[in-house]
Amino acid sequence: MAVSVSSLFKKEVAGDGGKLMAKQRRFAYASLLPILLYMSLFTLFPIVFAMVMSFFDYTPIREGSGFLSLGGANPFIRVENYIELFTGTSKPAEVFRLAVRNTFLFTALVLPLNLAITLPLAVLLESIGERFKILFRAIYFLPTISSAVAVAIIWEYVYAPGWGLLSLMFKAVGLIPPKSWLSDPSMVYFGVPLAMICVVIAHVWQDFGYNLVIFVAALQSIPKTLREAARVDGANIWQEFWLVVVPLLRRTLLLTSVLTVISSLQVFVIFQLMTRGGPQNQTQTMLLSIYENAFRFANNLGLASAMSMILFIIILVLTVTQFRILRTEWEY
Repeated sequence: MAVSVSSLFKKEVAGDGGKLMAKQRRFAYASLLPILLYMSLFTLFPIVFAMVMSFFDYTPIREGSGFLSLGGANPFIRVENYIELFTGTSKPAEVFRLAVRNTFLFTALVLPLNLAITLPLAVLLESIGERFKILFRAIYFLPTISSAVAVAIIWEYVYAPGWGLLSLMFKAVGLIPPKSWLSDPSMVYFGVPLAMICVVIAHVWQDFGYNLVIFVAALQSIPKTLREAARVDGANIWQEFWLVVVPLLRRTLLLTSVLTVISSLQVFVIFQLMTRGGPQNQTQTMLLSIYENAFRFANNLGLASAMSMILFIIILVLTVTQFRILRTEWEY
């Protein structure tokens, strides 16, 4: 009798537990449903639709015959948009190939400058008192949370010819400033246009706060005994930094590098407001080309979609590479 009662009790508990688990699963699915709907509508659908449009000669001012005006007056042209972008002689194709080069040049300039500023600065912040650490961390992160529009306007005043802050600083030390920091195509240094250098500085000023916070958090997780052992062995500050800190931050350096590259490939507002791709397309980027072909000049959404797919593939490859490389053991 006792065995039967015990078994019945266990079945009842198991039954109640099963019902509870079922209710929890239903609640979890119901909670995720709005997020899934949002992601499907505003993320997945635009990506899929852009991919489909890239195979059409699509312009919104023409009435198509199929779903979402695809087909008919907006004909299916297979991979002609991609062929045009890679080998075509039209102005949009030539400008886009130049934009790809400029985008990678911009990224190649931003990445080392960002890391060269943020890592030593994070080490410096980690060495000061906690009260000042919080204060300076907030100050350095302030540009990051500022609007890109506000940042672009601030730096336009800094680079204003004649009366801008940078021009006045040049004059104060007896130097002759450039006639124009952002619009003179003849100002090129070591193959890099001056306008591109100016935008790089403005972008790094706004963006370095993210990496700074990540580095500070990573430095706090390094065991102090390792750095103390290096000092006991006679290492100076420079040796401690290069031989202890940097190797232990290898994974964090990789993460910040990939995040910086991806964010640099997607910069749009600061270029649009400061240079608009000029002078003479010296600061034309992939996102500017996508925007101009889709909305500003040509209204050729098919070609612009092909451009966006190329950018999407580049970012996707970098992201997958990041996840593969990061699948290693934690260093410490």
